Amino acid sequence: MKQLFALLTLTAILTTAAAQQKQPNIILILVDDMGYADLGAYGSEIHTPHLDRLAQEGLRLKEFYNNAICAPTRASLLTGQYQHKAGVGYFDVNLGLPAYQGFLNRESLTLAEVLKTAGYSTLMSGKWHVGNDSLSWPNQRGFEKYYGVIGGGADYFDAKPLPLGGGQYPVLLVENNKRLHPADNSYYFTDEIANHAVQYLDEQNHTNKPFFLYLAFNAPHWPLQALPEDMARYRGKYDIGWDSLRRQRLTRQAELGLLSPQQTVAARDEEVPEWNSLTYDEKQLWKAKMEVYAAMVDRMDQGVGKVLDKVKALKKDDNTLVIFISDNGAPAEDVAHWGRKAARNTGPVGTAGSFESQGKNWSFVSNTPFRSFKSFMYEGGISSPFIAWFPRHIKAGSIAQGTAHLIDLAPTFYELAGVKYPAEYRHVTTNALPGKSLVRLLFEGTPLNRPEPVFWERAGNRAVRRGKWKLVSAYPQYRWELYDLDKDRGETNDVAAANTQVVNELSAAYFEWAKKTGVVEFDRIKPASIFDKTPAKKTGN
Repeated sequence: MKQLFALLTLTAILTTAAAQQKQPNIILILVDDMGYADLGAYGSEIHTPHLDRLAQEGLRLKEFYNNAICAPTRASLLTGQYQHKAGVGYFDVNLGLPAYQGFLNRESLTLAEVLKTAGYSTLMSGKWHVGNDSLSWPNQRGFEKYYGVIGGGADYFDAKPLPLGGGQYPVLLVENNKRLHPADNSYYFTDEIANHAVQYLDEQNHTNKPFFLYLAFNAPHWPLQALPEDMARYRGKYDIGWDSLRRQRLTRQAELGLLSPQQTVAARDEEVPEWNSLTYDEKQLWKAKMEVYAAMVDRMDQGVGKVLDKVKALKKDDNTLVIFISDNGAPAEDVAHWGRKAARNTGPVGTAGSFESQGKNWSFVSNTPFRSFKSFMYEGGISSPFIAWFPRHIKAGSIAQGTAHLIDLAPTFYELAGVKYPAEYRHVTTNALPGKSLVRLLFEGTPLNRPEPVFWERAGNRAVRRGKWKLVSAYPQYRWELYDLDKDRGETNDVAAANTQVVNELSAAYFEWAKKTGVVEFDRIKPASIFDKTPAKKTGN
């Protein structure tokens, strides 16, 4: 009887949405390099009232997974495929194999391509990062309107090349295929992303179509640069240091119901020093970094507020689903030396002349309560905050376990839009969707039924999640570790030795998935750096 009632409720929801406007509008918000604990709704002290409101009026998931780094996450998000199947197994560089070509293949349809067939206007503002060649840009992959950067990032006050590694990373800022050359210090990129989204919504309002908006903020990805008024709000806020701040966030997460008493918390990363061991000058620099980082998250939230205000002004908020996630955990990268080599670190932290990153010390706080960082398959690298908001359809203030993944969003959107994913598109046979719709999880609180495990691989780092078990290994050790995430999401107690059968089952499933998905042993394709297009020489058979 309960299941029948739930089914009738879901049917009523979909019927109501259809009666109001054929299909619901969809806004997908993605932020860059932001940790699990950096929103107020996930335990942070950072001022994020707009996203916090969405969380209070909607649903949060305790467990939502990304692919640990920018381009592979975006590939899965946009196509509903594991990133190798979509062609972006490593990064947006071509390593000479179909799974590692560095741009979205034609067999993996984008959300925009599919939703257009259902009558949607398709809009995007922000970071693309899944294909540098113009044939792979957003307007060529289904988006009718686009503004943003094609590659992996940009300064916030100019479009100059980024100093990365030993060279320069070009910044392509475009709008609808036209290259833009704004004057230095004439804009702030986070504001421009939000403003273009608002503009596109205004223009779209002249149609009678539903819309899909992909809002992909570059913030709070380094370099740490913010507006003076935002930085002023956080002056002195982080004098307490990362040790005290992490304790505060843990307390807040417990109060919010995101961290249960029986759950473990990750041990301190061995490379993060105690705050009180730093010199006065060291503390001043580190405090400034976190003040700027918080200001960047704050400004991103203000941008979300602009978009939500526009949707409300257009009287479309009652029929709009909003999803918010982050592309990976907070990073351990220290990029200041790149800036110094390129003579780009010429001003105080946060200004247009600076080139700094949050660093491992503060990222450890951002990823509270988890272990590790961006690029790794431990929970700190792949766990994202997840907020879903749909007035009168999603229960306000609800928190669910979830255990959902990027690949689940495409089937969710297609079910709500009433569109069937095509087996063939423009004479190309498409890759089948491996994910599961989250509609019943979001609207009914029904646990996600996933008979197959979820898999990860990127740059030799690997993981498998099935039920409470997580099998994980870090490159180059290739040693499997096993964790019971029902009680040890902090990944503090490796129980592989006591559960060899589980290890054998999950590792066998991993290698079967890897073969089917096109994963190649990393040592056979490893480039010299993340920006190198030359794969390593193959060894062995």
